[in-house]
Amino acid sequence: MNNPEHIEMIEIRFHGRGGQGAVIASEILATALYNEGKHVQAFPTFGVERRGAPVAAFLRIDTKPIRLRCQVEEPDHVVILDPTLIPVIDVTSGLKPGGWIIVNCEHLPELPGLNKECRIATVDAAGIAAGRGLGARTNPIVNTAILGAIAKFPGIVSLESVVAAIEGKVPAKAEQNMLAAREAFHAIKEIVLQGRP
Repeated sequence: MNNPEHIEMIEIRFHGRGGQGAVIASEILATALYNEGKHVQAFPTFGVERRGAPVAAFLRIDTKPIRLRCQVEEPDHVVILDPTLIPVIDVTSGLKPGGWIIVNCEHLPELPGLNKECRIATVDAAGIAAGRGLGARTNPIVNTAILGAIAKFPGIVSLESVVAAIEGKVPAKAEQNMLAAREAFHAIKEIVLQGRP
């Protein structure tokens, strides 16, 4: 960022399934950013929510008040908590050129229809969460691990702000959640620049 006093609005879209914590992730990240002095707006899609159903959550970040009140159609960055959504939903729809995609998986997945330059990162958030006892081993809660990985995105949020927000907003297993965020921050991998004609 050339001018640290002002950033252009940044919009992030989260894709997950009910029970994985996508909405809570956007709220914790909003808290971390607010504590850094940013203006933020976090909200989910509206509709029937049930465990396992696709869920989207949105986050806007700016250094000045945010007046928009609509869903994020053209995100700067996309966060995918469940890679099984990739063949079902156009998770990269509207993604701006140069944006980040972070995916909860061990290996870089195919992203159908991706035709613009972007940066892609993977992190085994499910493995990290399961190792920390967050959720069931077959259905780990990956949101705090994903937040640690997001802290690697340049110019978004610091890891320490994320960890402090987790401590303040996650009453159950706070220590394990903070450790999951730290572990994911260091485990993010396969960051590549991908451009397709």
